[in-house]
Amino acid sequence: MSNFKFQIVNKGFTLIELLVVFSLIGVVISVALPAFGASRKNARDGKRKADLEMTRSALEMYRSDKGTYPLKADGGLDLLVSNGYLGSKPVDPINSTTFVYDYECTVANSYLLGATLENGGQATNCSGSCSCGGVACNYVTCNP
Repeated sequence: MSNFKFQIVNKGFTLIELLVVFSLIGVVISVALPAFGASRKNARDGKRKADLEMTRSALEMYRSDKGTYPLKADGGLDLLVSNGYLGSKPVDPINSTTFVYDYECTVANSYLLGATLENGGQATNCSGSCSCGGVACNYVTCNP
């Protein structure tokens, strides 16, 4: 007779090991998701600021050529688009009905551009106020 030795080989993970690993993965995901959401808000706010700067630049080119800023009552930013100073009116990156841009120009030598930022705005040296979708804009830029 030959000597056969049977050896049990464990080729898998126990239930406890799997539960520990899945728990750790869950903790890492729960910590990472809020940070990812905050970075997305910052990116959208950056786009809003860039849109306002692009519009401000178009307004300055318009004024350089025409001598005045376009009045809101005369079409405002639509005049910039129709005259080729601006490719298209900027649209908010998340929702164009909840977050809107505002252009205020009632006198030919002054304007305000405003947007609502998700992470809050900053104090500016602009006088006056804008209304962005029924709420006060928390980020405003004006003519230099």
